[in-house]
Amino acid sequence: MTAEQIPWFYYLMYSGSLGLIMLGILAVVMSRHIVRIILGLGLLDGGINLLIITVGYSANGVAPILVDGKLPVGAMVDPIPQALVLTSIVIGVSVQALALALGIKAYQAYHTLDTQQLAQHIAEQSGTKMIDGSPVHLPPPQPSLQLEKKTT
Repeated sequence: MTAEQIPWFYYLMYSGSLGLIMLGILAVVMSRHIVRIILGLGLLDGGINLLIITVGYSANGVAPILVDGKLPVGAMVDPIPQALVLTSIVIGVSVQALALALGIKAYQAYHTLDTQQLAQHIAEQSGTKMIDGSPVHLPPPQPSLQLEKKTT
């Protein structure tokens, strides 16, 4: 990679990672469907992983591996972001698998994947009131105590 190509490569990687992060946030916030929310979390996870790798990237860098007891000459790539991203990928896949399994169980129990309909079904079962489309647990009303004044 030549010196003229390096800034464009960084701009492309940062733009792509920020684009994935924004798409993931948009999907999580704007969607009411559980599968779309889970896919948005996957996009968000991928964008953050790409951002971490981009920050740890060094142009024309070599791996920091000892060869014959000597460090390589020149710029080296930081291995910590790569290890963090590898761990993050494993955790992200596990979280997505668990979320999809919970989504399947919710569909089997309530026959819908819409979050508002799920909230209504759960509120009906638990006896919770729905106010403006949100479940709100109100405490039972307390009897008011009227104190009578004694007149002497």
